[in-house]
Amino acid sequence: MPTIFSRIIQGEIPCYKIAENDEFFAFLDINPLSKGHTLVVPKHETDYIFNIEDDELGRMMVFAKHVAAAIEKAIPCKRIAVAVIGLEVPHAHIHLVPINQEGDLDFRKEHLKLTQEEFVEIRDSITKQF
Repeated sequence: MPTIFSRIIQGEIPCYKIAENDEFFAFLDINPLSKGHTLVVPKHETDYIFNIEDDELGRMMVFAKHVAAAIEKAIPCKRIAVAVIGLEVPHAHIHLVPINQEGDLDFRKEHLKLTQEEFVEIRDSITKQF
């Protein structure tokens, strides 16, 4: 059975897409820690990020770097934090989270509740940066 991320990539579940290429897909996290919180995933299902072949993992990080640069231009923040947890969905993914202090990357804190309009505005502001 495909993961929720595979279903998003295939267009079966709607998302707020930020970027994609032949190998990777980036979209806004619908349960964000901060505005602009984005997930980067490989298009093929791999449960654990460190099971990805070295060359592909390098390309994934370069893709994430370009997405992070666009987020940083669109969302006021000090840095874009990178987190790989890998327990929530059995499909490798990288969290890109705009932060202003270290505590902003605490996944135990209350997540934002954004409206569809806010998600669209955030998506549009980031995608204009490419």
